[in-house]
Amino acid sequence: FGRRNRRATISRQMTLEELIGSTLVVGLPGTSLTDGTAAHLRTIHAGGFIPFARNFESLEQFRALLSTLNGTCGRDLLVMVDHEGGRVVRFSSGVTYFPDARTVGETQPPEAACRQGEIEAEELRALGVHVNLAPCVDVLVDGSDPVIGSRSYGSDPQRVAAFGTARIRGLQRRGVAACAKHFPGLGAVPKDPHRQLPTVPLDWDTMRGIHLVPFRAAIDAGVETIMSSHVCYPKLDPDATTPATFSKRVIHDLLRTEFGFRGLILSDDLEMGALRELGSIGEAAVRAVEAGHDVLLICSEMALQRQVFEALREAYRTGRLSVAALEHRVDRLRRFHTRFSRRSP
Repeated sequence: FGRRNRRATISRQMTLEELIGSTLVVGLPGTSLTDGTAAHLRTIHAGGFIPFARNFESLEQFRALLSTLNGTCGRDLLVMVDHEGGRVVRFSSGVTYFPDARTVGETQPPEAACRQGEIEAEELRALGVHVNLAPCVDVLVDGSDPVIGSRSYGSDPQRVAAFGTARIRGLQRRGVAACAKHFPGLGAVPKDPHRQLPTVPLDWDTMRGIHLVPFRAAIDAGVETIMSSHVCYPKLDPDATTPATFSKRVIHDLLRTEFGFRGLILSDDLEMGALRELGSIGEAAVRAVEAGHDVLLICSEMALQRQVFEALREAYRTGRLSVAALEHRVDRLRRFHTRFSRRSP
């Protein structure tokens, strides 16, 4: 009780704005920090950074960028990156280029995925990254949109689970948190959620027997983070227009309570086209928090990041969102960040 109480005391010493910012992971323009971007980061008190190819020229430049970001924010940001292999790699040097998940799943044993995770972790730690937003543990369904495609280990849920958990163990054994995505499963999606809001009309039996299998395995393997999907699952949530991002039934009741996941729950990028059909990005952020997310990703536009910050601040000030729950999430984030920062070089 004493340790928990001390952690709560730390979070209560932060302003509401600092607490909110701690839960935001943002993307930024360019390879160096401008005065305008620095002022923006201080305004929203951003807690994390997600780099893309636009932010990287060389190892030295990227390390300098992180150093400047941390100095500007007065703390070490939590750095997350999509480093899946195949077509999803953000760094042009300093990392090993592995094949896509489908190729690995078709040509290698799970032990190779574990070794891949170990190598990735060592290289990402050297770049200052704390979280690899991988692996995709979506189970691929024939005829689905190619947004997942080669990013999946295949169509056999047990095989996807075996390769996914092997990769997770390799990453986390070498000090980088892994992320199982996209909960509760994006492998049957008929449209790309980057552009439109898709619907997956599968029932509970099909989801539990196929698409949820790798997520259960990832949780059993100790995965540190899980990312949700911007997809409607009308047979999992009675509101047919509610994507998993906004679904308390899917995020809190299923993932957090039934599956017992105790790590960080991340949203996918709130800027994606799937959510734009449903209202403002500020409202999307509030609904994602209501569903049970710990961390929100806003990956490109600083104006949209500011809208998210302001909408959350208003929701906490009016009592729509619980400040006590926010403090609990920030405590979870601080413990997570402390563990993985200690493992950095």
